[in-house]
Amino acid sequence: MYSVTSVEDLQELNPFIIIGCGGGGEKFSNFTGIESVGFIDDSKKKQGQEFCNHIISSSLDELASNTDARSVAIMLPIGAEGPALKYAVKAIDLGLNVVCSFRSLSLYNNQSLLAFAQSKGVQLKEISPRLDVIRYLFGTAPETCTEVLPKLDYKPETPVVFVGGTSQECGKRTTTRILGKTAQEIGLNPGIISTDEMGLEQPVDMNFRAGSLSVMDVASAVMGGIKYLEEEKDPNIIFVEGQSSLTERGNPHPRGLSAAILVGAQPTATIVCHRFNHPYRHPVGITEEIRAIEAMEPTKVVGISLNLRNFTEDKSQAILFSECQEKYGLPAADIYHGGASILLDAIIEYTGIGDVKK
Repeated sequence: MYSVTSVEDLQELNPFIIIGCGGGGEKFSNFTGIESVGFIDDSKKKQGQEFCNHIISSSLDELASNTDARSVAIMLPIGAEGPALKYAVKAIDLGLNVVCSFRSLSLYNNQSLLAFAQSKGVQLKEISPRLDVIRYLFGTAPETCTEVLPKLDYKPETPVVFVGGTSQECGKRTTTRILGKTAQEIGLNPGIISTDEMGLEQPVDMNFRAGSLSVMDVASAVMGGIKYLEEEKDPNIIFVEGQSSLTERGNPHPRGLSAAILVGAQPTATIVCHRFNHPYRHPVGITEEIRAIEAMEPTKVVGISLNLRNFTEDKSQAILFSECQEKYGLPAADIYHGGASILLDAIIEYTGIGDVKK
């Protein structure tokens, strides 16, 4: 079997040339008992710099000739499958063993590479995602790793508004859509991203189910959507629908999804949605959600969208909104009854996107 299951499996292949001078390369070199004799990276900015007590090289041939390396460890990120395959073939041809990570070169889809290694009398091993452990625990698991997208690091030029909330089904999708519609009506050119497959109502520029992705891919998907809208639509504001909540209890599983969308959105401003007396969710509260959002990203919550579907207290909406504004220091409104204009005013004032005729 070609999966690495212990550090002893790696120690048997010492010493190593490590390809990839990032987190993966450093982690590999820090394994107990691993001997590293050189590092390689394709980035010209890194070449010649010191990394883990070695000078980063650009040439596998050179390091293989000038060191006693027996093996190569390919620790490149997802999206670098081409360079990873190039280095693997070169190393095998030089008579070196190869250890690779599923992130850069999954052997599941490279059976011919295994045959090539066997023909050269060298070992080819993979640090796998160990989905066999998950299958043992739950009786099911994906056939392969579901982390597939390149890791973007894209900073939007356009002000982005994240629409978060205190729970699932609290009004995030509706608030995102109506804010976008109201922005159009006052002359703005909004971009609108729904992160759920139910985002079918207009206006929306794109909708995809973020929950179908590996949590490692969600931020890239959101950044990629924002980048696409900036290039194709040239919006002056972008609204991104969040999912679930950072703080909701009783259903912890989507909270990481909420965090990943927030990170990918990198919002300038945020609107928090809240549903009173939720019949089947367990929100902690508005204060806690605001605190969590602002602690996680350098954004500012500028308004509260209140969902009154289950509101039963004997008081007028005017009094309710006034009490919320006094308690949280933010404008609070019902998105269905003129609330979009109130929240959009707060967004425009905070982001400074320009004077717009109302």
